[in-house]
Amino acid sequence: MQPTISIPKHWDYPRFIFGQRTQQGVILGLEYYPADTQLAYQYGHGWRYALMRDKQSEDIFYYQESQLKPLSTQELLAQITAELEQHQLQIIILQQQLAAITGGSNG
Repeated sequence: MQPTISIPKHWDYPRFIFGQRTQQGVILGLEYYPADTQLAYQYGHGWRYALMRDKQSEDIFYYQESQLKPLSTQELLAQITAELEQHQLQIIILQQQLAAITGGSNG
């Protein structure tokens, strides 16, 4: 069964999704502030997003939907490629460590 999130019909649909990469960071959460609430008065009506700028940071930053900018296809490709290269390097290092422990045999 796929997880489902229901959004009330009288709310605008969010432009961004969980886990999406933006120029400001990766989206971790989102909240909706209805127009007739204190939070909307304080922060603005609509969607507000919680983002992590960097995986190594524990800081969370909040943005209104209008403040977020999606990554271009080229920027997204560059980010994902760099992340893949980091993981591939980590795999090589782990394989070398495993070979050192097992005396060169992997299984």
